[in-house]
Parts: sequence; C-alpha cells; structure tokens
Amino acid sequence: MGRVVLLAEDEYLLARLLGDLLEAEGFEVILAADGVEALERAGRRHVDVLLTDLDMPRLGGWELVGRLRGDRPGLPVVVMTGRPPCKSARGGAPGGGGVAAVALGGPFALLPKPFAPERLVETLRGVLAAASAPADGGAPLALRA
Repeated sequence: MGRVVLLAEDEYLLARLLGDLLEAEGFEVILAADGVEALERAGRRHVDVLLTDLDMPRLGGWELVGRLRGDRPGLPVVVMTGRPPCKSARGGAPGGGGVAAVALGGPFALLPKPFAPERLVETLRGVLAAASAPADGGAPLALRA
C-alpha cells in the first residue's frame, strides 16, 4: 500500500468519492466523518498526511490540524474548503491567525472547492514531497493549490 491519508470530511458521498479516487492512485485512505473521529483514528494508526474539510460537526478542520500538529508538528496538511478559511462558520482558525497560523507547522496547502480530481492528487503529492525534502532552514512550506 502507499502513503496513508487521513481524510476528514463530513459529507459521506464526497468522502467515499475522494477515498476511492485516492485509493485508485495508490494511497491508503482512512475515512473520518469529523474532526473527533479523525483524532481517534490518528491515535490508532500512523498517518502520512491529513486531508480535511474545514466545516465539520463536533470538531472543525482548523482545530483538528492544531491538535494533530500538537503531537506531530511536521504533519503535511491539505485543507479543502468551499469558503474563505478565515470566515469559516464553525471551527475558526486557531488564534484567529488563519492559514498562516496553520501553515507554520509543516507542509500545508489550501485546496478550494470545487477542484479537479487530478488537482487533489497533485496537491497531496506536493505536500508529501515537501515533507520528505531535506530541511533548508527556511520557513515552512505553504502551497497554494
């Protein structure tokens, strides 16, 4: 199996569609219906990259990223959203810092919805490659998808 993607998405059909797409591209996918479930699953399994929606019940995407990166600061993250990230109705950015606050922990990309399937795969591979690249002493990588 390939790299392990933790996919946190509360829209079931979209989660299944994305999961199937990523599995066809060689990724192993762990599905979670919200941030709480994603934290539980990440506690039981190694995860190479987090792919998360922002607006989810119980625990939103920004909080999920903050908690996972609290334990693993360099975890690569791709955030999917259909709205501007700093104006998310539920689960606002940690400390009000928006994308910049989350991007400080490691490779990060923001992927606006809707997106083409190949764009998702390209973005995931990009943050994984950035995580594998030797540290250059510069600022953490924030990719624009």
